[in-house]
Amino acid sequence: MLENEMPVGRDLGVTAARSKNMRAVKGKDTQPELLVRRALRRLGYRFRLHRKDLPGRPDIVLPRLHLAIFVHGCFWHRHEGCPRTSTPKTRADFWQQKFEANVARDRRTELALRELGWRVLIIWECEIRTPLSLDALLNFGLPNAE
Repeated sequence: MLENEMPVGRDLGVTAARSKNMRAVKGKDTQPELLVRRALRRLGYRFRLHRKDLPGRPDIVLPRLHLAIFVHGCFWHRHEGCPRTSTPKTRADFWQQKFEANVARDRRTELALRELGWRVLIIWECEIRTPLSLDALLNFGLPNAE
């Protein structure tokens, strides 16, 4: 067994290589999020990032529009009907619980924001594959630039 294949941590089923890959998964400033931010700037919107005072720390906040934007990865947030919403074959029970918890947390966050009077826009990573589709999505969901 190679060094990067040795089990690590409490869960002896996780190799060092897998652990390294999972540590590399970012929570902020992901490529899809950066694409949305660039598009918003190009369309003339002003925004804030990851506001800690709002439920769920939205990825992007447009305060004047009272709009919170979440840029969700299809895999982690379970975009229904999307081919990127696969489930790993190993440790399926663990992953199922993790995904269910993510979806439940997303629902609670959206509800909490709406109760505070915020509008919520969820943008899925598969929806922003091209600049044209992203601009169309943003133009449809947002009023004229500030």
